[in-house]
Amino acid sequence: MFLCGMVSALLCTHSALAAPASPLEDLKGPDVTIIVGEARTVYEFRQNGELRMVKIVPKWGKPYYLVPRDRTTGFGNLERAETLLPSWVIIEF
Repeated sequence: MFLCGMVSALLCTHSALAAPASPLEDLKGPDVTIIVGEARTVYEFRQNGELRMVKIVPKWGKPYYLVPRDRTTGFGNLERAETLLPSWVIIEF
């Protein structure tokens, strides 16, 4: 009786591990394009083909992000935003 319960538990666990929870496309993270220049390095983060975040790392000074002036337009795609403004991180914890 005990052995039969263990075997059925192992079979259930094995079948749960063998079946993938979701397709690999659902698990895919953002695409990052790195553009290295003489004065700065630009990181463009895209998700599903849409530009979501831009990080600028200058050779001298603090890194900053480009954010839309009006965050309510563009549906999160920075290519649809009218104007992008620099934004620095003030405090991290």
